[in-house]
Amino acid sequence: MVTAAHPAAALGPRATQHRAPAVRHLGPNWYAAVMGTAIVANAGATLPATSAVPRAACTAVWAVSAVALLVLLAARALHWTHHRDQARAHLLDPAVAPFYGCLSMALLSVGAGALLLGRDWIGLGAALAVDTVLFTAGTLTGLAAAVAVPYLMVVRHRIEPGRAAPVWLLPVVAPMVSAAVGPLLVPHLPPGQGRQALLLACHGMFGMSLLATLVMLPLIFARLVTAGPLPLALAPTLFLVLGPLGQSTTAANKFADVAHGVLPAPYARGFAVFAVLFGVPVMGFALLWLALAAALVVRARRAGMGFSMTWWAFTFPVGTCVTGAEGLGKHTGLAAFDALALVLYAVLVAAWAVAVTRTAHGLFTGRLLTAPAPARSPAPAA
Repeated sequence: MVTAAHPAAALGPRATQHRAPAVRHLGPNWYAAVMGTAIVANAGATLPATSAVPRAACTAVWAVSAVALLVLLAARALHWTHHRDQARAHLLDPAVAPFYGCLSMALLSVGAGALLLGRDWIGLGAALAVDTVLFTAGTLTGLAAAVAVPYLMVVRHRIEPGRAAPVWLLPVVAPMVSAAVGPLLVPHLPPGQGRQALLLACHGMFGMSLLATLVMLPLIFARLVTAGPLPLALAPTLFLVLGPLGQSTTAANKFADVAHGVLPAPYARGFAVFAVLFGVPVMGFALLWLALAAALVVRARRAGMGFSMTWWAFTFPVGTCVTGAEGLGKHTGLAAFDALALVLYAVLVAAWAVAVTRTAHGLFTGRLLTAPAPARSPAPAA
């Protein structure tokens, strides 16, 4: 009776490896492809009206990200059903576990896109329902990852000194994405306590993520200057540092957009001031890190860095800088920020085009669904 009711359990984990073999090595890092696609759409929707980016094209890209999210959720469900040993191994692997934060950010990005763009095709009511569901699920998932992954790092992972990596930021930056997209829902709530509670909850998640980032960033930079460049395959993850920088700038500007009429006048005005006083220096540091990360990636490429899923790190973090620059342009009135947003968006689209093309080729050949090869370090610089 046990065999008839639960054949997979009776046969053991080795037998289940032969079921849905294509998803055995499908890790949570694949959600980065959904994030990277959704940000192309969302960032395009927030560009200045004078930009030449067609809204219909952005909406089509959002639809692609929504379909990709549904397919990936189904594939990951198969992964957990038939390959639980591998799923548990991912959680216990300090190089893979942080990517569980990507699930939250994929849900949040697609949900925000529904309200920004999807409403053109599915209507405001349906778009609002989709964003509400995905924002709730993404926020709860992100808060869980922001606690669970650091907990695993402390009690289960065995991380050698000097092995800090930019991927450590992924679970703690997820609440910042909630903070940045949550204000889109504020105007759709009834006036009063509900709007205030959501706005201040987003502000609280902003602080939660920002302080956690400030704890981890010194460890990441110290690892670079004391142990040298990252292994070749991990070099693109340096761009992940841009995520909390651009997303926090975006969030600060979104707070200012909706605070008027939601909070008392002094606080509403304070959010507008904070958006500029916080956003400008953070964007300055983001540009500094962008230049450093780009130089190290060029070095890694010259040393033989090939394509891997880490190349999706070139998309979402850059996209957050696009939305951050756009928000600063709106609140300062400076055309320089609008120009910066357009330049960064061009970089984002180019990076996305390369990543999606190479990913499609890797899926077609099956190379990206095999067990990952060990990362190798770059050769010493001349």
